[in-house]
Amino acid sequence: MEFELSGHAGLLLWKQTLINIVLRRGPDLTTRQLSVMLIVYLEPKAHTVRGLAATLKVSKPVITRCIDSLSMLGLIKRVRDQDDKRSVFIQRTVKGAVFLTDFAEIIEKSNEEVKTNN
Repeated sequence: MEFELSGHAGLLLWKQTLINIVLRRGPDLTTRQLSVMLIVYLEPKAHTVRGLAATLKVSKPVITRCIDSLSMLGLIKRVRDQDDKRSVFIQRTVKGAVFLTDFAEIIEKSNEEVKTNN
């Protein structure tokens, strides 16, 4: 997996990736939702609303709405902290892992398409 992102190549790759995502007809995630997904799945630690809000420099209600949407899609889930019942962790789901695996494959496919067309 090699990505050549000099000049406008990164923009061309992102454009082709977005087109392929739309054509796939899967969930249409916002940039914020996708950012939360990537943080939760790629950073191996316990995630909270407070921590995600701090990382993205947005308010906790913004993250709560984002998590509500992702939870309804089954891409992440809330789990109560067994030690402190007031705390809630944001965790991965199998459906979310499959979504991101497919997303990674779309990026790789898009990269091949961009290299072929240029």
